Amino acid sequence: MQATEVEDLRGVERQSRINEKNRARRTSQDERAERRRASKSGFSNPANPRRSMLLTLICGLFVIYCLFPFLYLLVNSTKTQGDFTSTFGLGFGHEFALWDNLKTVFTYQDGIFGRWLINTLLYVVVGAGGATLLAIMGGYALAKFRFPGRKAVFVVVIGAISVPGIALAVPQFLLFAKLGLTNTPWAMIIPSLISPFGLYLMWIFSDQAVPTELLEAARVDGAGEFRTFWQVSLPLLAPGIVTTSLFTIVATWNNYFLPLIMLKDSSWYPLTIGLNQWKDQASTAGGQAIQNLVVTGSLVTIIPLVIAFLLLQRYWQSGLAAGAVKE
Repeated sequence: MQATEVEDLRGVERQSRINEKNRARRTSQDERAERRRASKSGFSNPANPRRSMLLTLICGLFVIYCLFPFLYLLVNSTKTQGDFTSTFGLGFGHEFALWDNLKTVFTYQDGIFGRWLINTLLYVVVGAGGATLLAIMGGYALAKFRFPGRKAVFVVVIGAISVPGIALAVPQFLLFAKLGLTNTPWAMIIPSLISPFGLYLMWIFSDQAVPTELLEAARVDGAGEFRTFWQVSLPLLAPGIVTTSLFTIVATWNNYFLPLIMLKDSSWYPLTIGLNQWKDQASTAGGQAIQNLVVTGSLVTIIPLVIAFLLLQRYWQSGLAAGAVKE
């Protein structure tokens, strides 16, 4: 009797596996048929995307292209200066010197790298933070209030976006030189406070994310404009705020040409100019080549941005997609 029961169980399991294979085959056939219908109609189902080896290969090459500089920094930051010049660029050296390089980066030239890092954080917190705040308030006001000259402001903002920042660097330098602000932190902070793209982004986002009916309900309940903005509108603007913050932070963190012409005192350099000074050190008379420290410092420089993107990625993506679908 026991043998019969075991045999029956095996038969049931065998039939279950057969049914599962048949179900998977039918599902695959249905998905292929749906993809063929979608390709003819011009629409596709995101839950059942079309599979293309060519697109997969292109995306793979694009991923490698994007990750290659980071891989280069990661590998070469583990080398000594001798290994950096004598070994293959994508191969590890004879010694694992990452911790020694990190220690030397923060102690070289009396620890000036730490001063450059603090300067960069200062420019980002005050400059990019102020630019984000101004973009939030300006974009919200332009989206939700009607006043004379609103269309003229729109034209000015669009024109400012189309003008490259490098074209304004020399006029800004002449203006700041007249005011006596060159070679000071204000020469970096004040230009960073203006973000035409951030203003335009918050303008569009505020127009879509904050319903006018909700503002009218708050006003009927007796809330003032300031309270309505901070307690009603601001929580709805969170994805747009994060997106604008990321753009302004990256722009300020990677700013190179503006500090290059505005700053002469190395104690006020941001990381971009400081690392470039280390890179050019070998070409000066009696200068010492420290490419291993430059690479390690560059790795340290990009880590905060990578962390910021990973932590805020979901808010950033939702902010970019806001307004794509209108109910």
